[in-house]
Amino acid sequence: MAVSRRVFLASASALAATAGPAAPARAVPEDPRHHIPVSPDDTAEDLLRKASRVRPTARQIAWQRLERTAFLHFGVNTFTGLEWGTGDEDPDVFQPAGLDTDQWARALRDGGFELAILTVKHHDGFVLHPSRYTRHTVASSSWRDGRGDVLRAFADSMRRHGIKVGVYISPADENQYLHGVYANGSARTDRTIPTLVPGDDRTPPRFHTLPATDYGAHMLNQLYEVLTEYGPVDEVWFDGAQGHIPPDKVEKYDWDSWYALVRELAPDAVVAVTGPDVRWVGNEGGLAREDEWSVVPVRERDYGRTDYALPYDAPDMGSRDALVAARPMADFLQWWPAECDVSIRDGWFYHPDQRPKSVEQLTDLYFRSVGRNSVLLLNVPPDTDGLLPAADVARLREFRERIDRELPEDLARGARTSRTPGRVTVDLGGEREVDRVRLAEDIRYGQQVESFVVEAYRDGRWTETARAGVIGASRILLLPEAVRARRWRVRVAGARGDVRIAEFGLYRSRV
Repeated sequence: MAVSRRVFLASASALAATAGPAAPARAVPEDPRHHIPVSPDDTAEDLLRKASRVRPTARQIAWQRLERTAFLHFGVNTFTGLEWGTGDEDPDVFQPAGLDTDQWARALRDGGFELAILTVKHHDGFVLHPSRYTRHTVASSSWRDGRGDVLRAFADSMRRHGIKVGVYISPADENQYLHGVYANGSARTDRTIPTLVPGDDRTPPRFHTLPATDYGAHMLNQLYEVLTEYGPVDEVWFDGAQGHIPPDKVEKYDWDSWYALVRELAPDAVVAVTGPDVRWVGNEGGLAREDEWSVVPVRERDYGRTDYALPYDAPDMGSRDALVAARPMADFLQWWPAECDVSIRDGWFYHPDQRPKSVEQLTDLYFRSVGRNSVLLLNVPPDTDGLLPAADVARLREFRERIDRELPEDLARGARTSRTPGRVTVDLGGEREVDRVRLAEDIRYGQQVESFVVEAYRDGRWTETARAGVIGASRILLLPEAVRARRWRVRVAGARGDVRIAEFGLYRSRV
């Protein structure tokens, strides 16, 4: 049973009586170049000039360098066999008797992952830590005599093995809907966060006053718990689901307040998917567009929500034509890079009859996500014992080994390099075979390249070996066959502004 609205409001009154006035959340200063306002009156040239001036924040640059991140879908669905829970599950169904989050961390580390995101709360509302604000939690299960805390074990294990911590907290909450808190039509009023409850022994260094509905305040309080009691968090993942509720019972989420609290409590964390820092690529197959722009047109909706100006699955998100097409709807041009989510199995939660994708499938996903200016978010669901299945663990290790063979030693590392505007030339010192080319712009200066050509010097002349569109933070080209040459160059054919190539890597795969 969730904390009722009546108890929630009584607790807020008690807080006001004992803690004095609450201070507003302090906004964390943002680089104004992260998003630049646009107008329907902007010309195509205006839009292009503005797009060339957009820059990522430091947290976005750090996130992009991760390349591969992991998802861990785990909760009551693991035990009921559902993908989307109902909110009225008996918490006692949650019984991961062999839970070993160190096993998760070792498998992810060995698979080449540097950040992992746990589904702390999925749409059913079941919470993997003993929250003060709902009884639909691990504390209501007999597992570990009600003293279990999956989030604590997860966070400690990940950090112990050098992996950053991310949290998925679903805005949708079937359990809170059943208890009259979610989508109850309440007005947005100033709420004090954290809201102390009877028996609460916390002494927060400060309180925050933020506008929210009843449910919005519930989310703020759970965010406060997660972001203050479990150590540093590097990614907060929100989706935009509403839950299985009547269409006239839509909860308008308090995005502005949620974002403000995350910025205050976890200033290094990217807010992903329904957030200003990271964009969902638009499919759950792990596939980026052939030309994936990080600078895209956005609009703000529903209390500050960062939203697409073009359809989320549009085939073109940021070209010159896309900027013009989005002009009537867009409020900003924003650095909003793509995250490609996909599960290693068919489902997001564990199902015993499913098997992991092959190494070949995962490798293809890598090249069509990381190789296309995106980050691959691969879900690996723990089983009913609380372990990553042996087949999945083996596949993660094989996946990393395969990528290491696909991109072994960079032949251009340490080679003589010359640079002229829009061109980088590498002399390998002798003829070498190359079948993989990796490029990156210095995204501190934005994303500028619109098209480029890779050439090899053969038979006394420069010969084209590959041609493509955007580069961004990472572009990997697979040559149809190995090319043998001593001198190589990348030549920018089209750009929005001054180009800075940070990486021009040449590889001979060992596959």
